[in-house]
Amino acid sequence: MAVLSVRNLAMTFVERTLFSDVSFEVEQRDKIGFIGANGVGKTTIFKILSNNLEPTEGSVNYSKDAVVGYLEQHSCNFPERNIYDELLSVFDKLIQQEKELEELPVLIELEDDEKERDRLIEKHLQMQEDFERNGGLTYKSRTRSALLGLGFAEDEFDKETGKLSGGQRSKLCLAKLLLCGANVLLLDEPTNHLDIQSVEWLESFIKDFNGAAIIISHDRYFLDAVTNKTIELEHKKITGYKGGYSEFIEKKEKILDDMRKKYENDLKEIKRIEGIVEQQKRWGQAHNYITAQSKQKQADKLKEQLVEPEDQALESIHFRFEPKRVSGNDVLKTENLSKSFGNKKLFSNVNLDIKRKERVFILGANGCGKTTLFKILMHKLNADTGRIEYGVNVDTGYFDQVQESLDLNKTALDEVWDMFPQMTHTQVRTALGSFLFKGDEVFKQLSTFSGGERARVALLKLMLAGGNFLLLDEPTNHLDTGSREALENTLKNYDGTLLIISHDRYFINKLANRVLYLDQNGITEYLGNYDFYAEKSKEKSSAGTAVKRGTAEKPKVNEYKLRKEQQSNLRKLKTKIRRCEEEMDSLDSSIEQVQQQISDPAAASDFDKLLELTNALEKYQQRQSEICEEWEQLQLQAEEAESQMG
Repeated sequence: MAVLSVRNLAMTFVERTLFSDVSFEVEQRDKIGFIGANGVGKTTIFKILSNNLEPTEGSVNYSKDAVVGYLEQHSCNFPERNIYDELLSVFDKLIQQEKELEELPVLIELEDDEKERDRLIEKHLQMQEDFERNGGLTYKSRTRSALLGLGFAEDEFDKETGKLSGGQRSKLCLAKLLLCGANVLLLDEPTNHLDIQSVEWLESFIKDFNGAAIIISHDRYFLDAVTNKTIELEHKKITGYKGGYSEFIEKKEKILDDMRKKYENDLKEIKRIEGIVEQQKRWGQAHNYITAQSKQKQADKLKEQLVEPEDQALESIHFRFEPKRVSGNDVLKTENLSKSFGNKKLFSNVNLDIKRKERVFILGANGCGKTTLFKILMHKLNADTGRIEYGVNVDTGYFDQVQESLDLNKTALDEVWDMFPQMTHTQVRTALGSFLFKGDEVFKQLSTFSGGERARVALLKLMLAGGNFLLLDEPTNHLDTGSREALENTLKNYDGTLLIISHDRYFINKLANRVLYLDQNGITEYLGNYDFYAEKSKEKSSAGTAVKRGTAEKPKVNEYKLRKEQQSNLRKLKTKIRRCEEEMDSLDSSIEQVQQQISDPAAASDFDKLLELTNALEKYQQRQSEICEEWEQLQLQAEEAESQMG
């Protein structure tokens, strides 16, 4: 059954048509990847679907049970509010109901008019039933569990949202979306600013989500993991495919290849038929003219049906990183680098040994110090301890993920020309053209550019500099899929050395021959791509395979004894869980009995008895809330224990 039907959507701004004739359907549990180049109108369609924008034409129809959740609607707009209260605000309606439920017994006790008192009692019972049905007994425990599940420590619950990092804010917004009760999710770049662990949590959530989701994303690995359908907005229209991103690429290429072959064959056939027409006309007999006329109709019909493959008109950035000289074999060595800010230690004992032509990726949780490490390597920050040594003829190039090196008051043309004054005007315009800056766009101020456009300017400057050792900090952020693939292909053919920070797992898989995981204690090395890292990091036995640099070898433990302790701990947790479940069943029975007594007409006429029953009901329900919260925490602990045991 379709929860969403979109019919013939069109959007026109002044004289520019962004898209037209957009139609698709979303079934109850569909997880749909929504892809397309930057600027084609994907976010505009989301604004139409969330009723924040009126289309020029077309209709959007939801099923009567659909509840729409749009990530943008759950932004954190109160910087002074703490994390816990910000997430709790999702339940404002329940909080208000809870206050009224606390006030009603007092009003009932003070009311002298019997009819009014009966009305208040009825209202209290109805409101209590609604409150419980809508999750009023568990909303606080669910709030706490969601924060813990997303990686927030309990001592962070009081932290103001205005002091959160971009990644933390994204996680909090996702938590608000998770708890808002929506069954149709509109997710616009949900993985931006999330570390890999958080993205994996989001993947798990979407897979288990018992509703529909439409996801705008350039994270191809993420799309492959969670989606069962793909829709692409290209050439102002929508095309739908079954399957995730990789399957979509294969199907699209097959369709385009078939279209190209048909187009070429039709051209050949038209040429062949028109040759016959010419020949018949030269012969000049009456029956020849009849044949020529018939054949010309065939050719004209083929011309009318002729469809030129639209992919021929698509543009993508095209460039090559060409080092101006070759470095020595030893490119970079560091010894025991460490960095702290106040009492917060980012990392210590960081030892790197990078060789020429290696493609090395640095992974780690948000806030672990990856960008700080790059700034130390580029001498923009000082390390607390340690030594940095570059090899012979090493020329570094640095891509900063926030593009601090760009002067936003300059035009794209001036930004490039001022850095490379030896280039001619024509050379600069040609270089900008290869990065899709055409015509008057080169005279626009960088402050008006999107994140993706600024990233392209920064990449162009990096290309022209001709470094042989590139340090790239999240280079695929803000780039659309076509630009990411162009960057991948360019870096594959790059003759220099790469050290890259990235959370783009598809990108890492394509390029990496070594992965380094950074944490407080140093670097752990994995000799492979992302999939190799993911597999080995989850294996307990991989400790001997992954080389831990800069840390002392851990003492061996008694595996048998440890296993027994883990099994014993798990048994105790499961016993506690069973007891909680038994108590919940008992409480359910008690609550049901009290509710039956309250609904008895005889109790309604005895205020003292009714007050006694109401107090008992609140006591049972309070205990039920406590036991539910305890049960949830025990379940989390049991899952963690089972995970540790493999």
